[in-house]
Amino acid sequence: MKTSIIFTGSGPILIITSYASLTDPELVTKLETKGIKKFIAREILPDLVREKYGAQFTSVMNDVKQTDDLRVLDYNGHNVFYNFSFDEMGEPIYHEPEMV
Repeated sequence: MKTSIIFTGSGPILIITSYASLTDPELVTKLETKGIKKFIAREILPDLVREKYGAQFTSVMNDVKQTDDLRVLDYNGHNVFYNFSFDEMGEPIYHEPEMV
């Protein structure tokens, strides 16, 4: 499981995913279907996210209506951005579609 802040054109979201890599083509395709074609991802330690989100983290993990491979934990960009310091974030991963 990976937890990550995805910085998008409309603001950051916090996701939980079972993909081994934040650049996995299947994950990128799922994000693209949600309108996220260009992003910067920064991984956050799952235990830190669990600590900060508590019951909300547990609830999202137990929601059977969502798929296991990608769950959005928080889409309130202001909340996501200010909940974590830059020191708590992993190295940035950049993704943008190839220009044709």
